[in-house]
Amino acid sequence: MQSGFADRGELIGEGLGCRRGGRLVFAGLDCRLPAGGALVLTGANGSGKSSLLRLLATLLDPAAGRLSWGGVAVADDAAAYRAAVHYIGHLDATKPTLTAREMLAFWGTQRGAAAPAVDAALAAFGLQALADWPCRWLSAGQRRRLALARLIVAPAPIWLLDEPTAALDADGEARLVATITKHRAAGGRVALATHQPIAVPEAAHIALDAFAVPPDAAIAAPW
Repeated sequence: MQSGFADRGELIGEGLGCRRGGRLVFAGLDCRLPAGGALVLTGANGSGKSSLLRLLATLLDPAAGRLSWGGVAVADDAAAYRAAVHYIGHLDATKPTLTAREMLAFWGTQRGAAAPAVDAALAAFGLQALADWPCRWLSAGQRRRLALARLIVAPAPIWLLDEPTAALDADGEARLVATITKHRAAGGRVALATHQPIAVPEAAHIALDAFAVPPDAAIAAPW
């Protein structure tokens, strides 16, 4: 299902800066995600972890720098790049009246999957017994598992995950790590922001605090 991911080139950010609410949050940040790569983002609240993920997802425009995918500037073909990205943010985005199975089928169809891998997604995150429950019956941890199961229901080479372990128990976190490991083995790439330690072997790390822009410098900056 995920063959060919290794052939799609690196995701590279060069000199990235991000402005939020009129203030420059970070600047001069370089990052890269090769085939099979993982990037773990850490830092204090407000340091820009979520903002960097949103920038990588093209939900925010960079205040400075350049983002390229396979040697092509993302801005030159944003639609093709977005089709290669799974972004999962803080919100689980479930509909209370739909069942877990219906929710995954909907997400898969939205992603353009001809045959969404609903059963595989349910199994990957231990949701088989809850497949026909309305989402309003699910706990916070179960809803988080369901949101993460979107990664399986329709393939994409780049995964951007914001606090993916939030509300997960030990079994849920182990399933997430196993899913990430399998994705990387197929040549996929993962960037995640976290406050909690997570076992991602051979991952690169970026501490966003190191790229923080003091408020007085941000006012004077020419971006």
